[in-house]
Amino acid sequence: MEKVIISAALTGAFPAKDKNPNIPLTPQEIAEDVYQVWKAGAAIAHLHMIDENGNGTMDKERFQQTVELIREKDCDIILNLTTSGDLNATDETRMAHLIELKPEMASFDAGSMNWMHKTIFLNTPPFLEELGKTMLENNVKPEIEIFDAGMLYNALHYVKKGVLDTPTHYQFVLGAPGGIAATVENLVFLKGLLPENSTWSAFGIGQGHMPILYATLALGGHIRVGMEDNIYYSKGRLAKSNAEFVERAVRVIHELNKEVATPDEARQILGLKKAIHS
Repeated sequence: MEKVIISAALTGAFPAKDKNPNIPLTPQEIAEDVYQVWKAGAAIAHLHMIDENGNGTMDKERFQQTVELIREKDCDIILNLTTSGDLNATDETRMAHLIELKPEMASFDAGSMNWMHKTIFLNTPPFLEELGKTMLENNVKPEIEIFDAGMLYNALHYVKKGVLDTPTHYQFVLGAPGGIAATVENLVFLKGLLPENSTWSAFGIGQGHMPILYATLALGGHIRVGMEDNIYYSKGRLAKSNAEFVERAVRVIHELNKEVATPDEARQILGLKKAIHS
């Protein structure tokens, strides 16, 4: 049966306990959430770090502390570390944790955009080239984040230059203000641009979450869920946990006569080598 990878995005760069008190913020909270989503069926945990003031940070020590806490729990989930958790971070601090921790995966945001119609989410060509090379040197699989169609063409350019290795894995981000809208038509359009032999996943932000989840599964993609993308489980009802999103995704996958990929099956699908921890 077809295997579907569930990725859980636990907390974003702009979390707020006053919006949903169940969002994990501290290394201890994030590590416990990782363990819970793994038990629920997630194969990948996408991680952002939050500082003591509740702001997104690229502090490599905070990443290290959180990763160590997760590894102490003895779960084999794939860790996918963000490279864009702080709009004020430098190019160097956005990559330092990759060199230090060498996670199995990390995000590669394939272009710049007007973020939330308020500021610039900057990913310059020199940064993207350096990021791609850093990932290659440290055996980190890029999850190529696509917020709009032009970013996919940017990624194809970097594949041609040898900055990105193949087969590539793409994550379609639909519904971010400043990016492509979360519609099924847009998802079908983006999927049609994919190169052969690539893997892909998608998610819709906010109210686009469920339509994009269903459409992605129908189109043969993998899925991402979690409170980075949506703090509501249903209309007017806050999510109790990230695991709750994963549990629903597992039910939907089974209803479609598909199977949930284990972390090791996800490694095989994505071409990862299982991390060996000391």
